[in-house]
Amino acid sequence: MIRIKGVFPRRLLALGLPTAWGAMAITYKLTCPLAQQDGIGARVVTSAVFFAVGTGLILHVRQALLRELRQIRRVAGVAQSVLLRPLPPRIDGLNIAAAQLSADRGASVGGDLYEVIATEHGVRVVMGDVRGHGIAAVGTAAALLGSFREAVHDEPDLDRVLRRLERAFDRHLRTRSRDDHPAAEEFATVLLLEIGEDGDVRVLNCGHPWPYLISGTRVEPLVRAEPLPPLGPFPLPSELAAVPCGPLLPGEALALYTDGVEDARDARGRFFSLRAALVGAVHTQPCTPQLILRTVFRALMRHAGGTPADDIALLIVRNDRTHLSGARGRDIGGSATGARPATSNPQPTTHS
Repeated sequence: MIRIKGVFPRRLLALGLPTAWGAMAITYKLTCPLAQQDGIGARVVTSAVFFAVGTGLILHVRQALLRELRQIRRVAGVAQSVLLRPLPPRIDGLNIAAAQLSADRGASVGGDLYEVIATEHGVRVVMGDVRGHGIAAVGTAAALLGSFREAVHDEPDLDRVLRRLERAFDRHLRTRSRDDHPAAEEFATVLLLEIGEDGDVRVLNCGHPWPYLISGTRVEPLVRAEPLPPLGPFPLPSELAAVPCGPLLPGEALALYTDGVEDARDARGRFFSLRAALVGAVHTQPCTPQLILRTVFRALMRHAGGTPADDIALLIVRNDRTHLSGARGRDIGGSATGARPATSNPQPTTHS
């Protein structure tokens, strides 16, 4: 009842003012003696009256459109808080910083998605990128995030989490097809990452850029291997095995991102180098995930000359735990310099 009392007067006012102005103009034209004269002075006065009425109508429509725009932006802000809810700064001993930027002007949500959740199976992270950007991709991103938030608690194995995401994605595409929205070319890249209590990192990657490992002032790809195909065009292989990446040592960080970051171009058509931006950021002390995020975003905005052409998302996860169960050299069989273990498929990943 309160809502009806608040909305009805506004709607009545929105309809009443244009009607009153129109009635005033018609009344003047039909009843005012001056409006019936053909002299120059009479015509000037009549034109001024109709100009004033027209200006009032335009201003009224403009104010109505601005109110609608403000309401849409408020709704978009609520949608963003539900879809990409703000991450806490610390999750189970990990320091977290994340940000997303939509390529659509005025939109606060897009096709990029991320989430970090602490479970009994470890801290699980998803970073994804739905084909396209803007409002059209929000439904697909919501379907994937909803499935991830439920599956990470239910499934003990990372491969079963990915299976759940694949089924959720397929259901979403079938629903879109039934609603007469062609979805034959829809796909999504997804990266699932798990950090165990001992710091061991395991990854499943469906067509997504590999994260960067930040160790001291060094920045290097976490893994150099061919990813699985994206969700959508082809079914996942019958056998899925998460790639072991060794432990994330205290003080080390991972930078997860969507391809819109490295696809951003400057006025001369040069791509943005995320690795170079991260290298520049980690030389700033103290080097927190929040500082890294701000530094990289500023560099990206300068490079792209404003808003990039594609949605972008960046997530920094740093291990602030005080100890691990073992040293890097013993756990992963690497050298004292901290080399990562070789994966079962040593082919390098290329990103255009």
